[in-house]
Amino acid sequence: MPRILVPYDPSWPARFASFATELRELARADWAIEHIGSTAIPGMRAKPIIDLAVRIRDLEDFGAHLSALESGGWRRGSAVRSHPVMILEREGARVAIAHFFTAGEWDAVHQRILRDWLRSHPDDADLYVHAKCDAVAAAARGTSAYNAAKTPVIQEIVDRARAARGLPSVPVSDK
Repeated sequence: MPRILVPYDPSWPARFASFATELRELARADWAIEHIGSTAIPGMRAKPIIDLAVRIRDLEDFGAHLSALESGGWRRGSAVRSHPVMILEREGARVAIAHFFTAGEWDAVHQRILRDWLRSHPDDADLYVHAKCDAVAAAARGTSAYNAAKTPVIQEIVDRARAARGLPSVPVSDK
């Protein structure tokens, strides 16, 4: 799949809201769902794929709703090992990725912490955009995978954001 960054699209928040509603309706669950990833940062270039963080009670809660989500077109299929992930494709293109986190880990989820930090720290948002552009170029040359190429900068920013909250550093790579 090509890694293409596009300019910020003001429709992304509405697309997020639609996907969040769809997940809740399919699962018939009152889950907390937040917009994460680069599409959640106003003005940021991003791959045009909406990332969602879904707070589940526990892994059994996820398992209980898995078949309902699959019946709506969501499928498992990610290299992420730290939490369940489901992907939605439409017309052969990935349009959304739902990351499921248990209630016990919710407040320390680095994707949420990174989003909050980038929204309020424009210098780090610029640093991240440059890392993403470099990662796209590196992946195009075949020298590294996109996610691996941007991980060092994400780690640096998440470490700062976690320290500001009094939280320890954790590895951000979960593949």
